[in-house]
Amino acid sequence: MSETIQKMTNEERVALVQKQHRRITYRNTILSISGILLFFIIWEALAIFEIVDPKKISDVLQIFKLFILKFTDPNPDGAVLLVHIWSSLEVALLGFLLAVVIGVPLGWLMGWYRGFDSFVRPLFEIIRPIPPVSWIPLTIVWMGIGLQAKAFIVFFAAFVPCLINSYTGIRQTKEVLKNVGKTFGASNFTIFRKVGIPSSLTMSFAGIKVAIGNAWATLVAAEMLAASSGLGYMILMGRSYGRVDLVILGIVVIGALGVLITALINRLEKVVLGWKEL
Repeated sequence: MSETIQKMTNEERVALVQKQHRRITYRNTILSISGILLFFIIWEALAIFEIVDPKKISDVLQIFKLFILKFTDPNPDGAVLLVHIWSSLEVALLGFLLAVVIGVPLGWLMGWYRGFDSFVRPLFEIIRPIPPVSWIPLTIVWMGIGLQAKAFIVFFAAFVPCLINSYTGIRQTKEVLKNVGKTFGASNFTIFRKVGIPSSLTMSFAGIKVAIGNAWATLVAAEMLAASSGLGYMILMGRSYGRVDLVILGIVVIGALGVLITALINRLEKVVLGWKEL
């Protein structure tokens, strides 16, 4: 096999690699779809055969019918599904993007400049252990229950992983790369910009992915305590009215949105880090 590959031209080798890549992608796609289908089959079996109390779970078809109905029917929670989705997306993305824009550069600066790290770290270590939901009562007093208040809470949830991962990533920059930059006469800031930041991007994106999960979890908690719309509010109303199907629908929609946003982040990561594959 190795002798055959060695006799191939570069074009044939590229074609072989692409073919293998397509085969692996196809296999992984089939496995992913199979896992999702198996999950829904088990869910449907639990509901149809009443293995779980029907009052505690709804079957897949019932959830799908409710999903279609909620596009036009605001009952019983007072808004159609798209209003809830937009309300939650608006808050989650605003808080998340603020966390990325502030947390990632701050982590880079703290990881690269020791003096700045010593200046900022004590305050960060005080804030870091505080659960984001504990800010909810103060935030309601300061800002009410509007967009700014919920975005503020989401920001705190997403900020910490963004900063920590960016900090860790840039601290792991190889000394040999720094020394090469110094040898060629590059300034410390130039090395930071052209060596430190690129080498930290893998860890930074890992933190961003954790941050979006934290953002959704905290947003739902905030909406369940103080909101008039949103997926968390819809879940709360479902619980209040004893509508298990409404609760499950809210959970499923949150999961689907999380998958979609994570896929977009993964796509962005491939574009930004495409040079690593060269």
